[in-house]
Amino acid sequence: MRELNTIAVVGASLAGLRAVQALHREGFTGAVTLIGGERHLPYNRPPLSKSMLRGDDEITLPGAEELGEHWLKGRHAVSLDAGDKRLTLDDGSEVRYDGLVIATGARPRRLADHPQGVHTLRTVEDSLALRAELAAGPARVVVIGGGFIGGEVASTVRALGLPVTLVDSSPYPMLGALGEDASRWLAGHHRDHGVDLVGGVRVTGFESDGRVTGVRLDDGRTLPADLVIAGMGVEPNTGWLDGSGLELGDGVLCDENLFAVGAADVVAAGDVARWPHSLYGGALVRVEHWSNANDQGTAAALNLLAGPANAKPFDDLPSFATHVHGARVQTAGLPHLADESRLVAGSPDEGRFALAFAKDGVLVGAVAVNSPKDLIRVKRAVAAGGSLESLV
Repeated sequence: MRELNTIAVVGASLAGLRAVQALHREGFTGAVTLIGGERHLPYNRPPLSKSMLRGDDEITLPGAEELGEHWLKGRHAVSLDAGDKRLTLDDGSEVRYDGLVIATGARPRRLADHPQGVHTLRTVEDSLALRAELAAGPARVVVIGGGFIGGEVASTVRALGLPVTLVDSSPYPMLGALGEDASRWLAGHHRDHGVDLVGGVRVTGFESDGRVTGVRLDDGRTLPADLVIAGMGVEPNTGWLDGSGLELGDGVLCDENLFAVGAADVVAAGDVARWPHSLYGGALVRVEHWSNANDQGTAAALNLLAGPANAKPFDDLPSFATHVHGARVQTAGLPHLADESRLVAGSPDEGRFALAFAKDGVLVGAVAVNSPKDLIRVKRAVAAGGSLESLV
């Protein structure tokens, strides 16, 4: 362990919490200052689009009570001078550090006009506000974006007995993440559960009379709406790092060990980190899922303590899981890189299947629906650099 006296962690969600826990477990005896924009204990975000909308408020992450007294709640870092090792906060105060973990996550994309009744979903407050509106029983709910957030919200809305229209720019929801076969199945699964699916169109804006009344599409149509949930993806929270001296580009650019490029005392983790993945030829990736933040927060903190010369590359296989209308959908790796896919278990007609994805004959990803054991099998083959033939 190299000599560090003070470590600052910016971002008090999953990756930040895991970083702090790793520092404590590793025996770091210096001062750890955690800076977080929210005043809640660190919490799980996945339930915000599922169980919390149904009334379950138990989302605090285990271990949050370990944060100790050096936790600056409700404070945002507004700038960083990486050369001077100095953070400036939104109240004008400054925090000095020997080592820094950046875990500021991401924020939802928004259209220019968001009238009343249009919601994004990223925080506890967002989920509570949406829950209250759903409880009022809106007659026309529109979800924008068929990704995992949009799909989960649409599933939850239907479970509450409300009508919902799901709008996605692709012909089928989650096409990029799941590939055509699985996304086509998912489209049918949504429809089978009463979702009105509108694919292959983009939302251009909203109609309103102070409150949203409609969603405008790029094909000239307007969908009536009393309540809208905009799940159009996220953008990494890097604006506060402009002029910091760090390299930015769809996140904080890092080396394979999660050190910010050119900075031996700064690491990044979670939705905000973009790093070269060794399993994919050093391709730069940024992963927005729970498991990545969970593992990367720990890895980044340990590498910070070890120093660049003794750090370990972060090469965990990206993965995520979601539940949509009772079906468990899982992915591993990066299926969108593939030029070939193959059904390796089950059948979409049965609602249980697994797909393997390869590029130039080498496995790059896996998708499974209601087939977790098959996902594990393909995931191991992907991590081992196997081929489609190796799965036969």
